[in-house]
Amino acid sequence: MTDCTTATCLHPYLTCHIPGIGGTIKESPEDFYVEEIPSYLPCGSGEHCYLTIEKRGITTLEAINRVAKNLKISEREIGYAGMKDAVGITRQTISVQWLTPVKALSLELDGIKVVSAERHSNKLKLGHLKGNRFRVVIRGVSANAAELVPIILDTLEKRGVPNYFGYQRYGAQGNSHLIGAAMLRRDWHDCVDRLIGEPDAVRDEEWSAAISAYQMGDLSGSLRLFPRHCRSERDVLQRLAGRPGEYEKAFSVIHPRLKKLYLSAAQSFLFDHSVARRIETIDTLMTGDLAFKHINGACFLVEDAATEQRRAAAFEISASGPMFGCKMKRPEGAVRELEQRILQQAGLDLTLFDMSAGLRVEGERKPLRVPVEDLSWSVSGDAGTVEFTLPKGSYATSLLREITKTL
Repeated sequence: MTDCTTATCLHPYLTCHIPGIGGTIKESPEDFYVEEIPSYLPCGSGEHCYLTIEKRGITTLEAINRVAKNLKISEREIGYAGMKDAVGITRQTISVQWLTPVKALSLELDGIKVVSAERHSNKLKLGHLKGNRFRVVIRGVSANAAELVPIILDTLEKRGVPNYFGYQRYGAQGNSHLIGAAMLRRDWHDCVDRLIGEPDAVRDEEWSAAISAYQMGDLSGSLRLFPRHCRSERDVLQRLAGRPGEYEKAFSVIHPRLKKLYLSAAQSFLFDHSVARRIETIDTLMTGDLAFKHINGACFLVEDAATEQRRAAAFEISASGPMFGCKMKRPEGAVRELEQRILQQAGLDLTLFDMSAGLRVEGERKPLRVPVEDLSWSVSGDAGTVEFTLPKGSYATSLLREITKTL
């Protein structure tokens, strides 16, 4: 699969002509605050209880696990609209059936505070949100930050934020997309190799030694050295040690949820390439594009780019890129050729996405850029604070890296 060694290689900046301010984020939980913007508010009646929770230092899935254990219910009974990572403070909504608001407000959970609770008629589902509101502190910024940031933000407000997934989507070793691509090619030996990873991709010496042992063919030694938290790697090695050479059967022990994450990472990596290829003209349509309507997510074929460009300038529509899949709608002309080259360079074709065992990847279109709203910026000493709102499915780091030029 096409590879890059630096973030700017795969993810070039839209504002590359403006210097960054440097600095770091997430030095403390208070430095990174995100609040979900719901698609709708609870109506006040119904069998589901909507809990607005504020979590600190834990992922959404861990928060759900703690709520489920406290209430003695299955995690599957809890609905949520979006996934949030562990770093920072997050305010989001979850739903629980048959739970009373009074009991919800009385819950005492480590790392979680129930802010409000109201009844509603349906279970909350993934995607039931408009976007997210962020407040981020950047520490250690340059002395001229106050002059540079407004210029950068003005560009992003007018032209849009590049809709990169970024390296956060590629896993701890940065290899999830490589595993997914190997799955699509049905190269199970490569799947296992990519899962185990590279020695220099991890800092833990014993973990690095475990990877080296695998690469030298010492399966038992590798298994002995692998850290306990590397459950997938250990499970695969255990199976492979018992049946050397049977890589497909060894990889089959991976949980289906993880396999889907690997495939999604492969899609994301290829989409990021699409954004990068058009970064300089990200706000310009091409004839043959599938234009994305920001109001409802629908796409239509651009037959005359000059005619539709006015709507793109008003941010009603944007060019879309491929989340490749076997049923994905395809553009025409030069845009189609560009996307085909990206796919071919990865050694893939669309038929390979039609996988079995519940892993079929149908694909969709995604805008190459997204609008940013409610922008504000302030600086105090060597720390700057930026506040902004992004639509669902986009990442704060895509905006922050344009400011710092270091992420």
